[in-house]
Order: sequence, then C-alpha cells, then structure tokens
Amino acid sequence: MTQMQNSDAFVERRPAPAPDMDNAARAIGTVLEVSGAGVKLALDTARLRECTADPDPAIAQAGQVGSQVKVRVGGKWLLASIRDQRRAGADGNAIASMADFLGEGQEERVTGRMHSFRRGVSRFPVPGDRIFPTTTEDLRQAYANTGSTCIEIGTVYPTRDTRAALYMDALLGKHFALLGSTGTGKSTSLALILHRICDSAPEGHVVMIDPHGEYTAAFRDRGMTLDVSNLQMPYWMMNFAEHCEVLLTSQGHDRQVDADILAKCLQRARAKNKIAQELGKVTVDSPTPYLLSDLAVALTDEMGQLDKATNTSPYMRIKNKLEELRADPRYQFMFSGMLVADTLSDFICRVFRLPGGGKPISIIDVSGVPSDITATVVSVLSRLVFDYAVWGRKEGTRPILLVCEEAHRYIPSEKNADGSSVANILSRIAKEGRKYGISLGLVTQRPSDLAEGVLSQCGTIISMRLNNDRDQAFVKAAMPEGSRGFLDSISALANREAIVSGEGVSIPMRLRFDPLDEAKRPASDDPSFSTMWAKGGGERQSVERIVQRWRNHKA
Repeated sequence: MTQMQNSDAFVERRPAPAPDMDNAARAIGTVLEVSGAGVKLALDTARLRECTADPDPAIAQAGQVGSQVKVRVGGKWLLASIRDQRRAGADGNAIASMADFLGEGQEERVTGRMHSFRRGVSRFPVPGDRIFPTTTEDLRQAYANTGSTCIEIGTVYPTRDTRAALYMDALLGKHFALLGSTGTGKSTSLALILHRICDSAPEGHVVMIDPHGEYTAAFRDRGMTLDVSNLQMPYWMMNFAEHCEVLLTSQGHDRQVDADILAKCLQRARAKNKIAQELGKVTVDSPTPYLLSDLAVALTDEMGQLDKATNTSPYMRIKNKLEELRADPRYQFMFSGMLVADTLSDFICRVFRLPGGGKPISIIDVSGVPSDITATVVSVLSRLVFDYAVWGRKEGTRPILLVCEEAHRYIPSEKNADGSSVANILSRIAKEGRKYGISLGLVTQRPSDLAEGVLSQCGTIISMRLNNDRDQAFVKAAMPEGSRGFLDSISALANREAIVSGEGVSIPMRLRFDPLDEAKRPASDDPSFSTMWAKGGGERQSVERIVQRWRNHKA
C-alpha cells in the first residue's frame, strides 16, 4: 500500500472521549511530511466532527480550508494554515491536507497557552508530531498588536471579537492594494480604511483620485473636495509629454514632427515669463507659467519663416487644437486665460493639505473632467506628488498617500499599454515612491488588467471577493506563499470580507470589515430597481432639472 492509502494509520487512536473534555487539548491529527514552507498532515475525521460543535468558533473551524492548526515544537507552538483537503485511507477515517507555516509563539508552561507570537519559523516539527486545533485566544495572540501604530478595521474570521488591525507604517510605507469585484463593498471598505487613517493621523496628507464622484459625501468633514468647479489646475503645470497628449492629434511619423515643433515653440513661450528670465534657463518640462497667446504667437512666427514648399499642416494642427481648448468651457478649469499667475506653491499646499488643519484628505473628483484629458489630469497630479517629494528631500518633506481608484484605467497591463504619461508616473511611484515618502494605494476591480509589475510592488494586498478566474490567478501569483490556504477562499468571501496578506499584518488573515456609519459612506450604493420602478410622478420636472445641469456642466 502507498503512504497515502495508509495515512489514517498515523492518526492518533484513542478511546471515545467524555463529552466534557477540552477539544483544544486533544490532537486532531499528525504530521506526515515536512518541507521548508509547510507540512503534510493526516487529520482524524471523527475528531474534526467533534470540534464542529465546540462553542469556540476557531475550534469549530478546525481542519477546514483556510483555518489554522498548531503543533508543539520544543517549548513553542507553531501555527500553520490549512491549504487543502482530500480523503485518505481505505476506511475514510483520515483527511490528507497541506498546511503553510505562518509563525510561532512561546508556550506558557502551566496553561499551555501561546504568547509572544512572531512571523517565521526557527524550528520545524518532525513526522509523527501531533496537530491541535487553534483557539480564539491563540488567534488573539497571533494577531495582537506588537506595539506598532495600528488601525483596527474589522474582526478576524472566524472569531467574534478578535480585532483585525493593520500596521500603519508598514501599510503605507510599502504601498497597498485593495481589490474586489463590483458589489463586494470595496468602496465602503476603502472609506473605512481612510477614515481610520485620518483618525490616527489628523495631520496627515492624503490625495485621492475619485473617478466617479463617490467619496465627497464620505469625507465632507475630513478634508476638501476639488472638482472642475474649483480645481483650477493651470495648463502650464503640464510637462512636455503631457502637453503632447493634450495638444497633438496626429499619429505615426506626423506625431513626431508635431512634437518637435511643439517642443521648440513651448520653450520659447516659457522663456518669455519673468520667472524664466530670472532663472536664466528653462526647459520644456519646467513648471513655469507662460501665456497661451505666447505659444500661439510662437507657432505663427515659426510658420511664417517657412518657405513655400514646406508643409504648414503641423503648425495648423497644433494651433487649431490650442484654440479649441481655449474656447471650450469644459476645459476652463485648466485652460482658462485667468490661470497665468505663479500659483504652484498655493496649488501644492491646497491639494496636498499643507497644512491640513486636522482635515488631512483631499478628494480629486475627476468625474466632470472631459474623458479625453482625464488621464492627463491624473498624470499631472501624480507627477506633482512625485516631483514635490523628490525635490523636497533636503527639507524633510512630510509623507503623502496617493490613492488611485479604478487603477487599471491608468496603469494598464502590457497588452493594453499605450505609453501614456499617467502609466509611466504611477509605475515609477510604485517602484521608487517609498524612497521619497510617497505611499501608493491602488484600488481596482480588475487586477488582471493592471500592469504586471505594479501589484507586486504593493507590500500589503487586501483582496475582497473576485469572481473572475483571471483576476483570482493574478492575485494568487502576487501574494506570499503562506497565504495559499486563504487565497483559495477568495471566490467564496461574503460582502465586506477580505483576505489580507503582506507587510501590513502580522500574518495573513481573513477578516470582516467593521460597519461604517451612514454619514461616512461613499455614494456608491446600487439603485434598487424594484423600489424605484414601483412609484411614479415628477418625471418631467426631473428631466428638465437634469438637462439644465447637463448643459451647465454642473453635477
């Protein structure tokens, strides 16, 4: 017979226990094989059934996929997470499982309880060692705060009262990602995390890109909302690549010709400004003000110097696009003739909440921004965060958290990559931002559509339910080995549940998010068709109000 067929022989055989015996003190199986990352176990099905009736929910889950078990090694308890289950043995009395090591804690000699838990393994078990169920008290020790600043966001599953906490410095210092399919409570969970961060650090600095206008209601009392009505982001803050995205309409060889012309004329326009003259030298990327009229004049002058045989089409394309932006009221938040003053310092202070006055978050609502320049607006804001941090190293600038909702729109995977400036700057922040005190929070419902290397840069991954097989596989590949037992349950998570793994937690955990007060929730609830369609009246007046707002571009 094979070892698999006889694995039930390794399970400890004992007489039927008295009903009042403590399940936590009695083994549920034995170790069969040991590797560097985990163990192969044989679990006794009869003992697992006995445990299901235990009043301690952690013991009741013993042996199930995603649950934790422990094994005594010397004077320590070693914790492992069950990854899978399969029937073993001819009589069906055993279950073969693989379990991944999570960490170890000291055993208290008198009571046998675990304390002083830490991640990692210093001493491994040997085949034949007995396996025991973990208790709620064990999990409380495993997930206990080690003294670092934490934010509590929920309850560890399956316990009733063990608090789930994130280490704030590790969470923000090494980036994080929040993933989840539509309808899983992702927006509310993000709002909860940001509220807890604001509670812990009221003098912090959080910039959030809000593509749907959901979060204004959630943070009305915690910061400022900037949209097309009050953003006032001057065009001259764009670098050359961003100017090209906005002003150039050609493709292929023509685009390179147009870019060369724009570079020459843009530098001439920037050089006319008093600040540029004081500096002595400016480049096409220098964040110095210039007049749109000066750029138009430079284009006209260059065009006037051409001989008759030279094509004037490139100059006219750029001029026409420039005039279109100046005349279209949708672009006035960026291309207004009033935005010519040197407001860079004021803009940075306003957007980055410097100082914040106890209201640390700024919501950048880009839902009203014309779709053809939304990515450019996000690029400018993200690049300002990065450039401010880079040039402020000698000042000891305060760290900034940049949260990007619908991140897959801006950092697409290689097959969808278009070389956009926003993808370049966000990828650079993901790779280098932590050196300069920039934390990046990526939020997406389609992680498989993200650039391949970006998710791996996130030290903490918070994954809610993912329904798509590609998304599940993508997240599993990005998470640490010890999370496998948890990851298999991603598709089975309930709303407002998540698997958290990485630097921001002591060990991987499954948690239930705390409920959030109605006043602190984002405006992301799905409409109830049955309720909305059950009543009528006032439709005509409603349509007229909508049309008025539509025409005025005011939501």
